[in-house]
Amino acid sequence: MSTTSHTDTAHTCGPLDPGTVRVADTLLHGDGIRIACPAAVLVEGEARRHGAITDRGTLMAGTPGPEAVTPGTGHAALVPATGGGAGIAAAATDEHGRAVARAAVDAWTAAAGPRTVLLAAPRSFCAGVERAVEIVERALAQRGAPVHVRKQIVHNSHVVAELEERGAVFVDELDAVPDGATLVFSAHGVSPAVREEADRRGLDVIDATCPLVTKVHTEARRFADRGDTVVLVGHAGHEEVEGTLGEAPGRTVLVETPEEAARLEVQDPDRVSYLTQTTLAVDETEEVVDALRARFPKLRGPGSDDICYATTNRQDAVRAIGESSDLVLVVGSANSSNSLRLVELAERCGTPARLIDDARDIRPDWVRGAGTIGLTAGASAPPHLVEEVIDALAGLGPVTVTERETARETVHFSLPVPVRSP
Repeated sequence: MSTTSHTDTAHTCGPLDPGTVRVADTLLHGDGIRIACPAAVLVEGEARRHGAITDRGTLMAGTPGPEAVTPGTGHAALVPATGGGAGIAAAATDEHGRAVARAAVDAWTAAAGPRTVLLAAPRSFCAGVERAVEIVERALAQRGAPVHVRKQIVHNSHVVAELEERGAVFVDELDAVPDGATLVFSAHGVSPAVREEADRRGLDVIDATCPLVTKVHTEARRFADRGDTVVLVGHAGHEEVEGTLGEAPGRTVLVETPEEAARLEVQDPDRVSYLTQTTLAVDETEEVVDALRARFPKLRGPGSDDICYATTNRQDAVRAIGESSDLVLVVGSANSSNSLRLVELAERCGTPARLIDDARDIRPDWVRGAGTIGLTAGASAPPHLVEEVIDALAGLGPVTVTERETARETVHFSLPVPVRSP
């Protein structure tokens, strides 16, 4: 089927507000034929990047066939897609909106065509994230809203927004929490000072700290208690790092790069231990640790790697798809450390990579000419966002999905006592 577009006179199903670009979920012909528009989310994202306010709905089209149209007020096209033709359409009542609609439809029509999606496995939620989200959900169900959460429960905007809709209140510091209220500590952990403040305020605390982060905290205390300088390899300002630094603030120093490690000065070079943030890139962390070991030959470390199994597994999975892909898309929010590391790793494999919060963030110039797209998601990104990306790409043409599994995860963490079912 051709990917032609056409302009004519227009109608929409439902009122179209002035200044709003409507993106079609469905094209409806006068004879009742409906054409699905799976790529609507892509068109909507492009329209928003042009500064438009958007909504989604059904648009009335002209005669069915290879030239489906949203006449006059907008622009539309049919593209070949799995199971038949799929629509790409948008409409507006004002001149600027019509120009945006046309630009968005044209851009995505030009990116249409068949492609392969290499799906990395494992991907998306890890056991620690699943546990943290379930803790907030159970707290809301058992105690009612509001339930306060210190910082984001996990670093994903969709997870946070969904929990906010259900009554979770996310706060930066404890002074925003009423005395005696229910408070959840995020998966990234907190310092002892925060725990002490919560106790002093009489807050009803539920701890959602990932057990693997708790392991690092325990090691920090143990290393400091035996008289070592504790070198924490991590990213300044990350909530997990702040919590770990707070376990032994007088004996812990933060190092981010091999260069910093090579020039580090400590009180006793023979008594140095290291720990790492759990969401770092494995290869880059090894470079920092090697530099520390060269600087301090008697360096000691944890009994097992601090970088968590889920971070390592997702990085291995990206390596498995990276070199075979023209583009790698990583679903995750911009403040997600493990998601950012996946982007960087794909780029080190020589493949262009992009971080996207959801399918709206995909740009047509990224995928135009990309016959094979690698797709994964950070450990804090919900699985349904990956499915939405695949569905949206299928609105541009036939998609063949091939999953490459490098590990199978069976880890499960038990819930804390306060939210366990009776």
